[in-house]
Amino acid sequence: MIDRLVDFRWLCGRNQTRAPMIHHHITNWDDAYANGVNIPGGDRWPAAWVEPAKNFRDERQAAGKANLDIAYGERPRNRLDLFMPDGAPKGLVVFIHGGFWRAFDKSYWSHLAAGSIASGYAVAMPSYTLCPEARIADITREVGAAVSKAAAMVEGPLMLTGHSAGGHLATRMISATSPLPGAVLARIRNTVSIAGVHDLRPMMKTAMNADLRIDEAEAQAESPALLRPAEGARVTCWAGSAERSEFVRQNALLANIWTGLGAHVATVVEPDRHHFNIVDGLADAAHPLTRTLLTA
Repeated sequence: MIDRLVDFRWLCGRNQTRAPMIHHHITNWDDAYANGVNIPGGDRWPAAWVEPAKNFRDERQAAGKANLDIAYGERPRNRLDLFMPDGAPKGLVVFIHGGFWRAFDKSYWSHLAAGSIASGYAVAMPSYTLCPEARIADITREVGAAVSKAAAMVEGPLMLTGHSAGGHLATRMISATSPLPGAVLARIRNTVSIAGVHDLRPMMKTAMNADLRIDEAEAQAESPALLRPAEGARVTCWAGSAERSEFVRQNALLANIWTGLGAHVATVVEPDRHHFNIVDGLADAAHPLTRTLLTA
């Protein structure tokens, strides 16, 4: 919410060139992170993902190139799907889904593996226990176990990507306090956070926190923007120009901070993309999003 304009003639003297200064102050944090109601036709999602995801799974299963519901832990949602390319895999991509840590599972996103599969890479997609059954710190550990399980099944370089809360979890894997074993962490060639939430503290001001239960200690321990990057971390922060301003800010925030801490960082704001269609590029091997993810 923009609460007022300040005239620079008042601040700097009446002889100065007039240039209004904008003060930005958020009073409605739920709206700041609300996507569907602020996207034209936003009620199409998540249903719009269901059919293409199922069709992709069916096609890979028919080709003998899908291994579904692989257990990586003991809890019911500790399962991942692994999609293989037609030839020997060049490496492994792990896609981590979003949903503000409290919605969705791996089944909505299978078709987003298509771009990496066509480029010769295997793709793992895990589900994880959702809030409020789990805390975010618990989810971090689960995703670490899922990445480790998939990495043990496919040799070669490892690329991580995730959308929204999944962007948080992907970058959490390459922070200095990553739950990943050193040997797995050393294999990570690149990470792309897509509309990621990198600072959890604003979430504490939303109604969602009744489920998330983030407190100050957890925000400090689980926010990638408040942590140091792992040695040699390489990350691209990717958002859409039609995102809510908080997602654009969160996108730039991690890139800004981690650049100052020695990580290899790039920032992209893709034109004409909003929070739901920003992931579509992953389904296309030629799209810059897929090419960025797979590039060394």
